[in-house]
Amino acid sequence: MTLKTPFRTTGLGRFASGWSWLIVNAEGKLQVTSTVNQDNPLMDVVDVRSTPLLGNDVWEHAYYLPYQNRRGYLDAWWQVVDWQVVSYRFATATR
Repeated sequence: MTLKTPFRTTGLGRFASGWSWLIVNAEGKLQVTSTVNQDNPLMDVVDVRSTPLLGNDVWEHAYYLPYQNRRGYLDAWWQVVDWQVVSYRFATATR
């Protein structure tokens, strides 16, 4: 399974407003998670506190005009991910 599948599933599964995240969990492992509204993995109110590496905004304002309410951009946005930045974040999070 690639990263794209769980990331997309998590984003589509988030009801209403929120985020889909690639994180480094407490064990130093990569994990895909989601948060509601404006919450993020650094906050003490989330299910899994962790270090965020990559986030995708699944709030309606992020995709409504080009994709209506279908969140199809969850497939398209991979073309603009800066993997060098994500790799750097992972390297510094796991030191």
